[in-house]
Amino acid sequence: MAINDPKAIETILNECRTIAVVGLSSNPMRPSYDVARYLQRQGYRIIPVNPNETEVLGEPAFPSLAAVPENFDLVDIFRRSEEAGEHVDEAIKLGARAVWMQDGVIDEAAAERALKAGLLVVMDNCILREHARRR
Repeated sequence: MAINDPKAIETILNECRTIAVVGLSSNPMRPSYDVARYLQRQGYRIIPVNPNETEVLGEPAFPSLAAVPENFDLVDIFRRSEEAGEHVDEAIKLGARAVWMQDGVIDEAAAERALKAGLLVVMDNCILREHARRR
């Protein structure tokens, strides 16, 4: 599948139930908080990944994807574009099914690496918006 393939988006929303949210902040004014809270309310399991947090939305936070003690399906990235690649590479290494780079997060090379590794890839798009559109 290609980057942002509509079938990939459908598969992610329907089958990726455990989501590691990289850059998730406990600040309710941050987009990451709003999106993760929405996803949690829709029945997805949220795993906060942020070295500056201990708990977000009632879930323990982890400093990195590698520190997460359970499997996750999707890595949802709320980081600057120049920092996204390291998280994509970590997602590939740890066996995630998919990576989702939120609005404004663009790393073509990282997206291509993920595709080549067999992951579903969404870039520069909002998972909340895509989910809400389908309801």
